[in-house]
Amino acid sequence: MSTTPAFTRKPFTSSILLWVREDRSRQQGMGRWKGPHSEIISATPGFEEYRQIHLAETNPGLWPEADGVETAIPADRRIDGVAEVTMKSVLSPLSGRKQTKLAFLDEVNLFRRTVLYAGPPYSARWYGVAASGDRVGARALVYVRKRDGVGTGAFRRILTDRLVPALAGTGELKELRTQVFMPWRRGLWNTPNVAHDNPVGQQFHASLMLGFTDAGALGSFFAGGAVAEVSSRLPAFASAVHAYDVEQALTFVEGGKVLPRYRE
Repeated sequence: MSTTPAFTRKPFTSSILLWVREDRSRQQGMGRWKGPHSEIISATPGFEEYRQIHLAETNPGLWPEADGVETAIPADRRIDGVAEVTMKSVLSPLSGRKQTKLAFLDEVNLFRRTVLYAGPPYSARWYGVAASGDRVGARALVYVRKRDGVGTGAFRRILTDRLVPALAGTGELKELRTQVFMPWRRGLWNTPNVAHDNPVGQQFHASLMLGFTDAGALGSFFAGGAVAEVSSRLPAFASAVHAYDVEQALTFVEGGKVLPRYRE
């Protein structure tokens, strides 16, 4: 039986799901996010890490079909990118309020919808699944929606004690990060002139970032036995599993320092 891998960190992390504006090219929106908008965000005091997760434009869903579970990503809710922000401490958001106001004002220039998901402080997990020198050449970002009637505590235990060991036990992962979210609240990130709609039936309750050596390893993983075994158990606790193909994961702030150029 697979055992849960040791986590290397329990950071204070949140994720902002992003949809670029449709009245201009997707390339323009993603380019501005990587460029001028990243400079505003990176200058925010109190950041330990800031990553941009650029999702592939074509993303029907990497997770194979599972009875009673939505694995095909609906086109009208398909996410374009995710801002992954890790704070130095629970007080860090207070020191960054001035810079956050600038980010709020710029959002309308590139995004049509933004949705913030946050977990309790230090509830995220970054696991030590890679050997020294391993390079991540491909990633998948998986969002999980829990089934009605499954409590948050039980859901967290299933994720930590069952899902993580089953996926990590393959030995194929070179990166593994998880978040379990608090109940979503609109007011946590309510930027002006940008949509923040997030109906109950479309909300997520956890995410997993999975890293692989290359695209071939990623494809083999989702076609393999570990994912098939997990899929057979999904209906008991999940109503949707959306696995996104990640085009780029760009780090702008690392170890509390703004990098001179983003690192891929």
